[in-house]
Amino acid sequence: MSDSESVPSAAAGATTDVAAEAVAGPLPPANALSAPGASAPPDPSPRTPGSAPALPRTALEIAAGYAFTGPALDLGALLWDGTCLPDAGIRIPLPMLNRHGLVAGATGTGKTKTLQLIAEQLSAQGVPVFLADVKGDVSGISAPGTANDRVASRAAEVHQKWTATGFPAEFYALGGLGHGIPVRATITSFGPVLLSKVLQLNHTQEQSLGLVFHYADQKGLELLDLKDLRAVVAFLVSDEGKAELKNIGGLSTATAGVILRSLTAFEAQGMADFFGEPEFDTAELLRTAPDGRGVVSLLELPAVQDRPQLFSTFLMWLLADLFHDLPEVGDSDRPKLVFFFDEAHLLFNGASKAFLDAITQTVRLIRSKGVGVFFVTQTPKDVPADVLGQLGNRVQHALRAFTPDDQKALRATVKTFPNSVYDLEELLTGLGTGEAVVTVLSEKGAPTPVAATRLRAPESLMGPVDPADLDRAVTASPLHARYAQAVDRESAYEKLTAAKATKPSDGTRGAKGPDEMAAPAKHREERTGERTEERKGERTVVEQVVGSGMFKSLARSVGTQIGREITRSIFGTARRRR
Repeated sequence: MSDSESVPSAAAGATTDVAAEAVAGPLPPANALSAPGASAPPDPSPRTPGSAPALPRTALEIAAGYAFTGPALDLGALLWDGTCLPDAGIRIPLPMLNRHGLVAGATGTGKTKTLQLIAEQLSAQGVPVFLADVKGDVSGISAPGTANDRVASRAAEVHQKWTATGFPAEFYALGGLGHGIPVRATITSFGPVLLSKVLQLNHTQEQSLGLVFHYADQKGLELLDLKDLRAVVAFLVSDEGKAELKNIGGLSTATAGVILRSLTAFEAQGMADFFGEPEFDTAELLRTAPDGRGVVSLLELPAVQDRPQLFSTFLMWLLADLFHDLPEVGDSDRPKLVFFFDEAHLLFNGASKAFLDAITQTVRLIRSKGVGVFFVTQTPKDVPADVLGQLGNRVQHALRAFTPDDQKALRATVKTFPNSVYDLEELLTGLGTGEAVVTVLSEKGAPTPVAATRLRAPESLMGPVDPADLDRAVTASPLHARYAQAVDRESAYEKLTAAKATKPSDGTRGAKGPDEMAAPAKHREERTGERTEERKGERTVVEQVVGSGMFKSLARSVGTQIGREITRSIFGTARRRR
């Protein structure tokens, strides 16, 4: 049995000891235990000469709450009265990792190392992990750690058998910006709700964008990249296209203008690379290595740090896509994937009620598909109450209370914890780096006692790997050949442009859109000749596209049924099966 699976000896027998101790009488008042430096309660239990000192009764009771019989992750050792008690292990049951969680704390308190510690142990137990590497310093999980005095000291304090170990990792980058295999999404699969969030559209504009997607879905106009969406929006407000949406609300010229301007600005900022093909298949995140360990998928984000709304929404797309595709599994002995959602507050800032409702529903339901989600942020108040209520596992690092707002956030954080013998307001402001307050769900699904914890040291490299090593790992990956090269196949833009080029001139205005969509009327007349009587009832541009043999052939090749709307998930996301 590995060190990460062993049950600490004191904790393993804690239940029996607590029952014996209960005869001694009631617990002392909470305030006698909570203040730093307070004296521990008298220990009435006899000691065998030469034995180790027994744990204080209340500390023993807390430790008993973490004495799980099944597989679990070791977080560290209990802190009590300023002393680390290495035989009182603090752990998380592996089956409870799909009940979601929160890792919170002020900047510099050790949140990143906590993520690394949890990810290592999940990988060791065969569970794939997804980590968003916002600062670019988690890539070291792929390389063995470096022994030093600080690591040795921490390992000795918590009775950790530390061994330098690297873990199987895959490196990704949004749109290929930076190191890593490019992660792209098509506009169609991204959906109108998440795209509206990225473009910062209001509720009315979001509804109008949804109407555009509805129309494109029905007509088989594939929206693969930004120019496809711009072409469809421009067509629907042209003289030829206005009638297409007349019976289902229409698209105002003003709203279309806002959408087009937002798309143009978005593209001008270099964001077009995130949308297109080959689209990333989120099933890649569920892989295990040949030795049975779970693959740690690291999405590098430093290149887009100045676009926080973009990367937080892209993370939500990954999660929504997993939800859309995975089958129900119910409760299982281990998660299929644990997904760490870093900088979570960015996702919720400025979000509409409908958007928040969709997040809440996704988080609540994805548990039954075997996926655990950990939100990572500074304080619990960054996460809406309905979402926070779904997070059963909590690792709270130190908080600062320098300002009135900080003090208010501290009090709000304390209220989110179960009742505790600790004075949490004082404890949370006094924790050191690598220490946290923990409460998790037991194997029976009940909250464990709140436990101040000194965390174990990660066994992989605590810092970034060398960029040259990272590049070699990326090019050696079997996924590199599949996703590295962008593809621009025929889609809505090309179809509408082709239809425009072959449409006879009848003196009416053509569809508005990009300059390259417009063909001079003279050239159109030369290509088509004089109109005949058969053209008096001429069809619209989209009807011509949909009815063409070339379009039908392409539609069959991509598995699309003309006139049938794509089934969309809670977030309006969709995946065309390849």
